[in-house]
Amino acid sequence: METNCHIDREKFEFQQIFSKKIVKLKSFCLHAFIYGIGVTVYILKEYFGVHFDFFPVKYLNFVVMIIWTCVFLFSAIDLIVSYTIFGKEWEERKLKSILEKKQQKQKWV
Repeated sequence: METNCHIDREKFEFQQIFSKKIVKLKSFCLHAFIYGIGVTVYILKEYFGVHFDFFPVKYLNFVVMIIWTCVFLFSAIDLIVSYTIFGKEWEERKLKSILEKKQQKQKWV
């Protein structure tokens, strides 16, 4: 027989796991926004000759943009894989198995 406390604890653990997923999505959106600004500044600097002489932008060059693009693509691929390939059913099964393992490790004396 499941107690109300057990159900509340399970809900709390699910909320923690899903909140981590939401934080990951929010950080990706912020990264995409900043990356878009960076690409715009780089294009203005390199192709239109706009002079940016303040600290972070004056060091924005081709190599930095290549590295930043690779990091952005890897994070996008990671996010897409976690949302599409591993569907909702897989996610629910995985969460239940994690919770079951945690419950089996607990020993009540």
